[in-house]
Amino acid sequence: MSATFSSLKYHNYRVWFGAALVANVGTWMQRVAQDWLVLTDLSDNSGVAVGVVTALQFAPVLALSAWAGVLADRLPRRRLLMVTQGAMGFLALALGALVLSGHVQLWHVYVFAGLLGVVTAFDNPVRQTFVAEMVPADKLSNAVGLNSASFNAARLIGPGIAGLLIAVVGSGWIFVINGVTFAATILALGFMRTRELHVLPSASREKGQIREGIRYVRGRTDIIVIMVVLGVVSTFGLNFQLTSAMMASVEFGKGPGEYGILGSILAIGSLTGALLAARRERPRVRLVIGSAFAFAVATGVMAVMPTYESYALACIPVGLASLTMMTAANSTIQMSVDPVMRGRVMSLYMIVFLGATPIGSPLVGWIAEAWGPRWAIGVGSIAAGVVAVGAAVWAVRNWNLDVRYRVLQRPHLVVRYLDAPVAEPSPAPARLAVEDAQEAARAA
Repeated sequence: MSATFSSLKYHNYRVWFGAALVANVGTWMQRVAQDWLVLTDLSDNSGVAVGVVTALQFAPVLALSAWAGVLADRLPRRRLLMVTQGAMGFLALALGALVLSGHVQLWHVYVFAGLLGVVTAFDNPVRQTFVAEMVPADKLSNAVGLNSASFNAARLIGPGIAGLLIAVVGSGWIFVINGVTFAATILALGFMRTRELHVLPSASREKGQIREGIRYVRGRTDIIVIMVVLGVVSTFGLNFQLTSAMMASVEFGKGPGEYGILGSILAIGSLTGALLAARRERPRVRLVIGSAFAFAVATGVMAVMPTYESYALACIPVGLASLTMMTAANSTIQMSVDPVMRGRVMSLYMIVFLGATPIGSPLVGWIAEAWGPRWAIGVGSIAAGVVAVGAAVWAVRNWNLDVRYRVLQRPHLVVRYLDAPVAEPSPAPARLAVEDAQEAARAA
């Protein structure tokens, strides 16, 4: 089996991967159906209404993820996932029934978005950490990359199917289909070989565990840099559901089918980025910063594309850059933290990453309505460029780095600690030990 798909040789991960792919297709179908329902059926092309729905869906992450991270470190993760996945399926079925009955109103969608956000707040940290129980430690980066590949393969399929089904049968059946797909993940969790799980150590029940997680992150400047970059980009740049819907309907005068296709084309780049990420044994902070800058350039180009076709093509590099940034951030954090702290650290990461959306979505929606959808994308491009450059400058000054760009042979960045001794190339574990020791010294 190739290095890209090496985690699939493990039974538990293979079962989870297949089931998650099915559920992810349903999730992307629902996202498209929900945005189109709000934008065209329940409002008059209101970007603010779509932004509010998105904000309500992610707002609970800000309030609940810290406690959810504690639960992810304390409780059996497989059983907890069964509960959260089942709750998500129930909410999708209930909303679908309401839409099909013909009595749905905008406030109903607001309520269901908020309830889904509550469940998601508890699902995210446990789902992120459970990956480490399905594969050996040296395959974690590969498994995280394949998870992203599954998510974005679903993004490639789901929006296009949703756009076609909306035109044929309406939005209601999309929610019902999504609800049914969660049965796949629940069955997969039930059929896992528990004896083959690499169960992580559980944290004991005691006071101050959230504060302990915060102190841990405050002592790790590499994690702080990642969170700052992801937070800014997520707030202003990762609002594709909103911006693509506005560009399709307002700027180009297209329907739900064309809107769904934009999501699928964006996923081409995302899927490519995920497969490349699966081949990396050890991502670095510099990859997060570099891909954030690439995202700024790609979205800037996308914002000025004059036609629907050129805009659709510009979505590919945007998807590649954004997915590279997200998988590099996720893998870098997961592979470098104490396993006992992983749930709490990942919950804080999710607060920054997803919790920024409730702040950014209404603001970006207002910009789209006031200045046009192109400026909504442009603001995200500018913000991503500023934070990427700022993070790079801060890292050079505070981590004592030498950054050079080589153009001969294969163009690439060379990053070296100025206080590190120059040595012959060494095996990966030795390099990692040196880098970890340097980081610990900086944190102290």
